Amino acid sequence: MGRIAGVTAAETRERLLRAAAGVFAERGYDGTRVADIAAAAGVSNGALYAHFGSKAELLVASLRTYGPQLMATLIAAAPDRSINDLLLAIGRWLPRRRDLHRHLVVEALVASRRDEDVAGPMRDYFGERAGWLADLVRAAQGGGEMDPGVSPEALAHFCLLLAMGSALVTPDLHTVDDAEWSALLTRVVGALAPPAASPHTEAEQPK
Repeated sequence: MGRIAGVTAAETRERLLRAAAGVFAERGYDGTRVADIAAAAGVSNGALYAHFGSKAELLVASLRTYGPQLMATLIAAAPDRSINDLLLAIGRWLPRRRDLHRHLVVEALVASRRDEDVAGPMRDYFGERAGWLADLVRAAQGGGEMDPGVSPEALAHFCLLLAMGSALVTPDLHTVDDAEWSALLTRVVGALAPPAASPHTEAEQPK
């Protein structure tokens, strides 16, 4: 099974990523062989290696392609939406997440604990997302929407921890009341607002 007639290199790559996501879901990272992915995609092992250097590279590439994209989708739909609204919308979704490919995050996290070939690309993956979140926080701080005393890096790390935790603690393992969760999130996000202005304005200061 070599390259399929009439199929472009880009289409072959997409076919491999889709097959990898499905096979990793069914068999897990350790239980998956490169040959399994190639067979599911309908190509040879050689064709697979023409696009990806290893099983680890395929795992991280499939995570990048099919992993959670909720924040990017929300920003694209409403680019002027405040970061506070974004955080609330995503936070409310996390306990109920049923995205089809959340298993990719779990497989990548587990594999990265044992395999440096996965750990290296995963550090890059999380570094990119943390950087993106930190930039959003800085923009919100620059616009007066968020307390400038909040560390953008620490808040980005906190958001990543919540997101990754929700991939592991699925609704079938533990649930929380929607109203109670939403109320908690509102309080947390509210605490990120800029501090209230001082009641003593310059005009009120003693001469």
